[in-house]
Amino acid sequence: MTHLFRAAKQNRIFQDVVEQIQEAIIDGHLKVGDRLPAERELKEMLQTSRSTLREALRVLEQKGLIQIKLGMGGGAVVQAVSSDLVTESLDLLIRSHQVSLRHIAEFRERVEEDVVRLATSRMQESDKEILKKLLDDARQCATRGNEAVSDFLNADKNIHLCFARMTGNPIYISILKTIHENIRRYYDAFLVMEKPEMRENLADLEDVVAAMEKGDIQKAGKIARTHVRRFNGYMEIREQQHEK
Repeated sequence: MTHLFRAAKQNRIFQDVVEQIQEAIIDGHLKVGDRLPAERELKEMLQTSRSTLREALRVLEQKGLIQIKLGMGGGAVVQAVSSDLVTESLDLLIRSHQVSLRHIAEFRERVEEDVVRLATSRMQESDKEILKKLLDDARQCATRGNEAVSDFLNADKNIHLCFARMTGNPIYISILKTIHENIRRYYDAFLVMEKPEMRENLADLEDVVAAMEKGDIQKAGKIARTHVRRFNGYMEIREQQHEK
């Protein structure tokens, strides 16, 4: 690891320190769980001050690339990159009203159709078993009625995220995870979800899965898009009523 870093460029020392450590992680020279050299050693390698190094490490921690552990045995440890920061950023955009329900609805209609179509083309027998269990969970919630709305929405989310995982595409997985982690805010505010709506939602999901199991890519995608459009429409009506 002694040859992993070089003296930072003096005209942009802070940025260079961040970039060197970041590139070492991205390129795989530093792997998940690896511990960066001790502060004194790292400072000497990069020829930088303690304050600059610490600030650079804080930036890398904010990016989710490292975790800084305190106390005995502490230090900077490389961690797996996750979509958590994307989720947090979208959450802030929604809360600051820079991303509206209409924006999310427009995005979901197209992306969720594409996801279902791709998932159908890549469906494995093991996926069918997983979807069967997830649908059973949703049915139980729908049967319980109004007391199980929160559980039903979680079951609905799990089914949509299962479709994303079936694509095997990490971009779809990350994006839909981010969307479904944040759209609950709109569900709680604008979606009337009682027993009739739960049954309607469940029927759509059952139809999507049935088409997927038959390998009918076109039908599965069309049902998915219609499903998302209809429930987005319900929320948009309530949002407009709320604004009046």
